[in-house]
Amino acid sequence: MAGTKGTPVSAPGHRGKSQKPERRVTIPFEDNRLAAILFGEFDANLAVLEIRLGVEAVAQGNVLSLTGPEEACQTARKVLEDLYARAKKGQPVKPADVEGAIRLATMSDLASVSDAGGQPAGHPTGKGEIRTRKKLVAARTPAQGTYIHALESKDLVFAAGPAGTGKTYIAVAYAAQCWERGLVERLILSRPAVEAGERLGFLPGDMREKVDPYLRPLYDALYDVLPTEKVERGLETGEIEIAPLAFMRGRTLLNAFVILDEAQNTTSMQMKMFLTRIGDGSHMVVTGDPTQVDLPKGQISGLSEAVGLCRDIDEVAIIAFTQKDVVRRALVAKIVAAYEAAT
Repeated sequence: MAGTKGTPVSAPGHRGKSQKPERRVTIPFEDNRLAAILFGEFDANLAVLEIRLGVEAVAQGNVLSLTGPEEACQTARKVLEDLYARAKKGQPVKPADVEGAIRLATMSDLASVSDAGGQPAGHPTGKGEIRTRKKLVAARTPAQGTYIHALESKDLVFAAGPAGTGKTYIAVAYAAQCWERGLVERLILSRPAVEAGERLGFLPGDMREKVDPYLRPLYDALYDVLPTEKVERGLETGEIEIAPLAFMRGRTLLNAFVILDEAQNTTSMQMKMFLTRIGDGSHMVVTGDPTQVDLPKGQISGLSEAVGLCRDIDEVAIIAFTQKDVVRRALVAKIVAAYEAAT
């Protein structure tokens, strides 16, 4: 039953624990249209902000009022200002983007980076962003930001960690950006054709039809960051090549951006073969999840071995993602955490 007028329903002393002093912050946004994008449909983006940061967000037109603990309000303000800047660039702002911005604003632990050259330098944007003609890809965790900076400054980058952390997607987006800017002449994307614990048997069709199912995730990422017609033209001219790892043997890859995905399923010899394909003007990225090895029992993963062997090479960066960096959706992060806890 609600209290009478002028009488609080519950006194602060009845809450069971002391509360941090609250403050109110008012943030005006100059563009009503962009403010609507920022707040989200039915204020869905503001709801994420409230749940994650423990603040109350009330929108009136293009003015937003935040009420909550001082630190939470300041974090929310930073998140909103960053997302508003994203909206000004013409990019959508979805609940997942709010989650990522909050992660960036609150996480103090950066990715584990091993490179003898110290902090990556010389990155053109300085903001952990990748821009292609079709899309702007922004870092949504500190680890992703570190990853992008490593891609911009190192010739060979290893990215290892659980599913959903953006390892492959960011690599493909950065490769596409380099290709569009004329920094490389070709994109070469590869995967080992290893069955994930299943026996698929005989696959009908020509060679491409047989191997394409293994390579489909690479196609998906490429079509997401580049216009369809540009991808199709690149595939026809050979400027874009998507092929199984076995097709790399005996080649020297010049002026190319080369990506090896699912590298945890390479053998030691396959990995050595692949890494030694890199030629003048080329950059290479190797991604994989060490917890999802589909090699025969007792077989050493080429990814884990290569990370250890190349750790002290100046031109190499090693990025280690964790379940904290999962951006696919909150459920995926919980699933990864559950498996990690069980091992």
